[in-house]
Amino acid sequence: MPVDFHLSQKEAAVRTAAAAFAENVLKPARAEYVALQENQKKFQATRGAYEAAVTGGLIKGQLAPAIGGTAGSSIKTAILVEEFYAVEPSISLTIFSTGLGLTPLNLTQKPEHREFLAPFLSCQGTPLASLVFSEPGGVANYLEKEAPGLNTTAKRDGDEWVINGEKRWATNSAGWHNRGADLACVVCRDISDPSEYSDSNPESSIMIILVTRADLERNGDKSFQVLHESPMPGHVATAPGPHIRYSDVRVPAKNVLCHPGEAAAVVSRSFDTSAVLVGAMSVGLMRAAFDAALAFAKSDNRRGKVPLLERQAVADLLSSVKMKTEACRALTWKAAHAMEHGPGDYNARRELALAAKVYCSDAAVEAVTEVINAVGITAYDVEQPFAELLNDAIALPIFDGGNVGIRRRHLQELMLSPDYDPWAATYGPSAEGR
Repeated sequence: MPVDFHLSQKEAAVRTAAAAFAENVLKPARAEYVALQENQKKFQATRGAYEAAVTGGLIKGQLAPAIGGTAGSSIKTAILVEEFYAVEPSISLTIFSTGLGLTPLNLTQKPEHREFLAPFLSCQGTPLASLVFSEPGGVANYLEKEAPGLNTTAKRDGDEWVINGEKRWATNSAGWHNRGADLACVVCRDISDPSEYSDSNPESSIMIILVTRADLERNGDKSFQVLHESPMPGHVATAPGPHIRYSDVRVPAKNVLCHPGEAAAVVSRSFDTSAVLVGAMSVGLMRAAFDAALAFAKSDNRRGKVPLLERQAVADLLSSVKMKTEACRALTWKAAHAMEHGPGDYNARRELALAAKVYCSDAAVEAVTEVINAVGITAYDVEQPFAELLNDAIALPIFDGGNVGIRRRHLQELMLSPDYDPWAATYGPSAEGR
């Protein structure tokens, strides 16, 4: 198959539809929430736009056809994410965080869990899903041998599992009104019989349990609490990842999505999938920053004879941002294609996904900073888009698995592997790797 960066007719149609939705739904919704002061009120004000996304099939479209969804290729999803993020990051993150919350079910595809997907397949209402993984003390080293591990635990009690523990930074985890998400994939540690597990193999006790709003209601008001909401400088209308607590939450055994020993790999693969999308988010923000700075540089002369774009220093900064944006888009599309089609084994393809997350998110922060330098002090005016773009961009290297604490460590682990084949995802397995 030749290398071809032309969009197919279907991909071009996805881009056109995504741009229209961003312009006609996301942009007006932003105009409504910006007048509000509190993050939580801003988030609740986006519910109508989220409902439009649900009705338009954008949630069902993140579920695999094998489980009733209409998901297309990863390339199409990356195109969609870029178009949304270039216009309105906050609502976009809510939409795609529900997709992340459903990813473990996409990966496991167990028939017995189809009932949990019904609200997300109906194209009705405003159902939120969340992958509830991160904890107050962080999770970068949760699988380290002879370490404390996850504080959130599950204990078998007859035909039920009892969940206790605290989580933080899981987008959508509190739902629309701080009563929990419609569906939460809660990553926890089995403590039913500690003697079954060895400190030398922490993965063996990790599991994922599905918790629905109905489960929380049945357990009573004290079973789920929001302990603290964190005001955020960026993504201000996103469901903030609050500090939450599960207290003696009882769920039936059928709610176990991944039994002890199965979950760590599913969690890792879920975030491999989202890594590519963070690359697309980064491109969307870079594109918005470049477009705004280019318009400014063409129209403003800073009291000189010629527009700023004719000044070499400004043109150099903007050309740097344009190159970064193009390079990051190419890497994101390559990673999206490779994750589904190869070549190379899963680890080779995964390396590209990690690279897209790390490189593009770091580049987004650099790019927005460069356009701020090009625009000058005017960029500090909140009526300009640049400060908001920077606040949104700064989150990308540190959420969805921080680049320093998690993502670069995963890249390091791949390179340390005895069978590491560095160019397999581009050219196929090398002679040494076969």
